[in-house]
Order: sequence, then structure tokens, then C-alpha cells
Amino acid sequence: MRPARALIDLDALRHNYRLARELSGARALAVVKADAYGHGSVRCAQALEAEADGFAVACIEEALVLREAGIRAPILLLEGFFEADELALIDQHDLWCVIHAQWQIDAIEQAQLSKPLTAWLKLDSGMHRVGLHPADYQHAYRRLLASGKVSKIVLMSHFARADEPECERTAEQLAVFQQARDGLSAEVSLRNSPAVLGWPQVPSDWVRPGIMLYGATPFEQAQEQAARLQPVMTLESKVISVRELPTGEPVGYGARFVAERPTRVGVVAMGYADGYPRHAPSGTPVVVDGQLTRLIGRVSMDMLTVDLTDLPQAGLGSHVELWGKQVLASDVAMAAGSIPYQIFCNLRRVPLLYLGG
Repeated sequence: MRPARALIDLDALRHNYRLARELSGARALAVVKADAYGHGSVRCAQALEAEADGFAVACIEEALVLREAGIRAPILLLEGFFEADELALIDQHDLWCVIHAQWQIDAIEQAQLSKPLTAWLKLDSGMHRVGLHPADYQHAYRRLLASGKVSKIVLMSHFARADEPECERTAEQLAVFQQARDGLSAEVSLRNSPAVLGWPQVPSDWVRPGIMLYGATPFEQAQEQAARLQPVMTLESKVISVRELPTGEPVGYGARFVAERPTRVGVVAMGYADGYPRHAPSGTPVVVDGQLTRLIGRVSMDMLTVDLTDLPQAGLGSHVELWGKQVLASDVAMAAGSIPYQIFCNLRRVPLLYLGG
């Protein structure tokens, strides 16, 4: 069997969820959208269900996967509904729903529901993707209450630059939110992962930890609380071939790496078809048999090459960690000009093996 696989440490996942609760002092929806950022939404939700206050997904399709797996905890649809007829499924499966547009309020007013909904009313405080304009926010709140179709409203917004600790934009967005909701008596949800880790002064009754659940930092620089996270995924494989190259010989497509000295090259069963970033350059950190070395040459679809020259004991069958507890996913992502969110979500083909279930 091909040795490429991803180990998912569910104890680390639980640790990171508890850290989000500890740092925020709030209730926390575990964000498991995009198949739990590539970690497997069902198994991650099952691992957290005994202690999580609820879950958040992007859309109803993702929520139904969890319901069909037996997850009964609250599930919030972060993008809300896309068509009015989805409200019947939202009602049937007891889902919470983000409301970010006037047409959605129209649909709720006209819907035939078996019970009132829990609505999370989203304000566009400066992210400028989805959300109600500040001038329309209070009227939207009153319309939902007056409809008789909503039992509870949580006021929410989303920060665009909370991962930039020195940036004033988060404080500006908070001020917009506070002014828009002035006088409204409701719970609030403002903090995503970077805001949980780096903005303790932002009030929030509910937090929405995403990337931090999976043990990756949302910050480009070192951050005190992010250092407490535990990596959840270890992407690993083995050396399947070894080559001895003389000085001046190239490796792989495009001759992106040329040996500057006699070089031992290890070929690893891992490539961009597995989700390893194709644009990771030579020098990207890799661990072989517990020892740090580097990627050399261009990543291909099914294989990549690593430098074994200074690891004389390494060879055929040696264990390779592409990212995990020794090589952080954020370091690989930065080397490749990407972010850990993307490299996790791009994971495919490799089997997921769960530990600590």
C-alpha cells in the first residue's frame, strides 16, 4: 500500500477547543466547514460533541452530513441559506442560520415553520463580503422579532484583519458594530480564531474558532497564545527510492534544483495530487527519521524529493513528516506562498487515520 497518509490527533483537537474556551471565556462553535479544514468533519465533530457548544459549517449540505452521522448539537450555517426553500430543511433539522441579506428576512417572514428559528444576524462592519449595512441593522433585527418566526437572535460580524495585531482595522470594525447594535439586547459573536488568540478586549458571548482548532496559527509572526496550540494533522509518507547524484546533476521537472555537491536524494511518495503544495520551493523543511532536512526540486503529482546527504542512516523506507508536530504546517505554507487554511483544505487522496478517538 502507498505509505502516504494523514494522522489526525483528536486529543490535540480537544485541547485546542478547550484553549479557545479558556481564552475567550465564552461559548464556542467549533468550525468544521470544508470537511473540518480537511481533517474530516464527522470524526472531528464526534470527538468534540461531548463538550462543544455547537458547530459551524458553510452551508446546509455540510450540516446534513453531520446530522446524518448522528450529531445532534446545534449547527450554524455560516453562509445562511441560498434559496428560500432551504428553510424547510433548516426547520426539519433544527439548524441555526446566519441572516445577512434583506431577501432572507423576506423569506423568513413568508415561511411556514414548525417552530421559531435561531438567527445570527450578520452586520457588514467593514469586511465587505456579506452582511447588512449598518444603517439597516436595527430595522432588520426588529423585523425578525416581529415576524414571530424567530425565537432568538445573536448579533454577529466578522473581522477582516484580526490576524494583523498592529492593524487598526479591527478596532474600527468593532466601533462600527457597537454603534450599529446600540440599544439591542442580544448575545454577540465577533471573534474568530485570530480574535480569540489576539484580541481579548473584544466582547463576545460566542466565539467561532476555526484554524486554531486544527493547531495552526493564523498569524505570520510568533504569537504567545498561538504557541499553545497543538498540531492536529501529521502528513507523512516514506522514502521509496534513493539516488546518488554527482555535482552538477539536476533533480525533477524543470531542473529547478542542481546538485552543488555530491547529493543523496530521497524520493518520497507524496505530491501535489495529495495536497502537498506544488509551489513549495527547494529548502522547504521536511523531517526524515526525526531529523530536519529540506525539500529539493519541483514537487510533482505523486512524488517529491528530499536531501538525504547529511542523513547517512536514512534511506529506503525512512519515515518522512511533511508537516505535523515537528514541521509546522504554517512553515510549509509560508515557504510555498500559501496559508495553512489552504494546504489543509487541499488535502485529498491520502487516507485519514484517527488517533485518540
